[in-house]
Amino acid sequence: MSDLANKHCVPCKGGVPPLAGPELARLAAELPAWTVADGHHITRKFTFPDFKLALAFVNRVGEVAEAEGHHPDILLAWGRAEVTTYTHKIDGLTESDFILAAKIDALYE
Repeated sequence: MSDLANKHCVPCKGGVPPLAGPELARLAAELPAWTVADGHHITRKFTFPDFKLALAFVNRVGEVAEAEGHHPDILLAWGRAEVTTYTHKIDGLTESDFILAAKIDALYE
């Protein structure tokens, strides 16, 4: 499990640039199952043997997101869930997006 999972999301007040360059690459390398899309958001697909387990996972993701105050976009379908996250306030990525992703990974392990 990534050390990121032990951190907590920090509310973004805006006025900071989105992650880019070496810092973005470093954080992305810590979560290889996630895809960085256009340097703007990260996404991961999770698979399950049925709808019930996918729904239970999505509900656990929701609990973590609420506790962290950082809310991803979640797509639920039969046997799968797709999670996408970025920091809406700056329309890009912050460390909190990677922290949340690491916490979500821990739910799936």
